[in-house]
Amino acid sequence: MSPETHPHDGPVLLSAREITVGYGGEPVIPSLSLDIAQGDFMVIVGPNGCGKSTLLKTFARVNRPSGGRVELDGQDVRRLRGRSVARRVSLLPQSASAPEGITVAEIVARGRHPHHTLLRQWSAADEHAVAAALERTHLVELSDTPVSSLSGGQRQRAWVAMVLAQDTEVILLDEPTTFLDIAHQYELLELFADLNAEGRTIVAVLHDLNQAARFASRLVVMRGGRVHGDGPPASVLTGELVREVFALGADVVDDPQSGTPMVVPHVRAPAGRVTVPE
Repeated sequence: MSPETHPHDGPVLLSAREITVGYGGEPVIPSLSLDIAQGDFMVIVGPNGCGKSTLLKTFARVNRPSGGRVELDGQDVRRLRGRSVARRVSLLPQSASAPEGITVAEIVARGRHPHHTLLRQWSAADEHAVAAALERTHLVELSDTPVSSLSGGQRQRAWVAMVLAQDTEVILLDEPTTFLDIAHQYELLELFADLNAEGRTIVAVLHDLNQAARFASRLVVMRGGRVHGDGPPASVLTGELVREVFALGADVVDDPQSGTPMVVPHVRAPAGRVTVPE
């Protein structure tokens, strides 16, 4: 069975159908098909430049494929209104910028914009969604603080809170642990695991293979714009795959805490050291 026909337990929400995506010249993604099923906690990994972020932005309707299409519940997302897609699918991009002087609460409130119409403006439901997002990201005390004065980690949590306030069933995360120290990385990933357990579908791009293996229900490995592996981490993540995809010699063992696969790189002798047999 090929990776791109991997079976899923839940109904398919988002699908890439033989998409080709690029930015001029050779495409970053030459032809790729991938389904995201309801209830997935999918983590996408792969070397730099393999198309991970490009794929995520294509699912979010940011990138337009030059071939193929992305479907939401079987409908071409390009034929749907942007606001209706944004009510169901949210994206935390790799880098985001905020207007000068905007506060944490104001940036989080922007997550509610897709839910507004000419007849429905700010409501008690919006107020509740923003308050809940601030609470879950531990930003209540910083709600009136300008985003520009936050540390990198605090600023990242503010963007996460905006995505949570959007209250979508599918959450796309492009390197969400950027700027966070290791304790806050795991705290944030635990939050996404909780959201997944509550019924949200999570798709995240991560660089740390051990974090990916610990939190993902489904691991997608990309190489050269294509899906190289797709399935439960225990069946996908092997020493052979790490060597093929990342050019790294490693053993894959059981994590003593979680029992999930853990990548242990081989030790390389320092340059110039000569090993003399005894």
